[in-house]
Amino acid sequence: MNRTEWRSHLTALLTAIVACVGLLSLSSAPAWAAAGTITEFNVPTGSGDPFGITAGPDGNLWFTAGPDIIGRITTNGSVTGFPAPPALDGPQFITAGPDGNLWFTAFQGNAIGRITTAGSFTAFPIPTASSGPQGITVGPDGNLWFTERDANKIGRIMPSGAITEFPLPKKDCRSTNGCQPQEITAGPDGNLWFTERAGNQIGRLTTSGSLTEFLIPTPSSLPEGITVGPDGNLWFTEFNVDKIGRITTAGLVTEFPVALSGPFGITTGPDGNLWFTESQGNKIGRITTQ
Repeated sequence: MNRTEWRSHLTALLTAIVACVGLLSLSSAPAWAAAGTITEFNVPTGSGDPFGITAGPDGNLWFTAGPDIIGRITTNGSVTGFPAPPALDGPQFITAGPDGNLWFTAFQGNAIGRITTAGSFTAFPIPTASSGPQGITVGPDGNLWFTERDANKIGRIMPSGAITEFPLPKKDCRSTNGCQPQEITAGPDGNLWFTERAGNQIGRLTTSGSLTEFLIPTPSSLPEGITVGPDGNLWFTEFNVDKIGRITTAGLVTEFPVALSGPFGITTGPDGNLWFTESQGNKIGRITTQ
């Protein structure tokens, strides 16, 4: 779908998200729900697939959608869409930066994007061509860290825009390009945690570059999103096998099935639960942690 065709579908997408937020405001998991309890909210068919999502510094939720849209949605359902410039085509994951702006990866633009809460964009090109930027997070060092799936690297970008890249070893990977690091988050242990899409592993990287990898029990799970849960563990999505995974900082993995959904992005919500996008199920999911 080209940019003009996407904009013709934007109204339907935003209407769907408004409907979701209306449900979110009326729904909450019961206090007695066990860990792993999942609640889902339908998104109207044909409205577009939600992708990355994060809580913004302005008290709103920010998300990526389609070939060039950064969206902002308030807790009462007011939605604004910001079309990104061509240099930032293909927005993937998004996070709130230490500077009060939103930062995101632009897959087609091979760049890191920054958008202010007022909607002003800045593009920072990645040194490695066709690197396939995907996940992005604020690190414990106050910089932003991102994955380069197709270059098999982890990148670091300072709020000033200076970029440094760290290659990953290609051992134990099923792709000639390496393990394909996908999404990334700062863990409660002061390290960076990320999913390895082709390696079927969860990686842990210190800010000094020391790497540890943990194998996911289910083969070929295609781990995608990852976030820190309110329980102090890391939670991640397993796109290919319809599961939500939990990994402790010691590396112990537990998996929870999700029915036919293609779970992708995941984040902690204001209600203390985990919320995730179901890119093939046309739904938003919620999973409790306690």
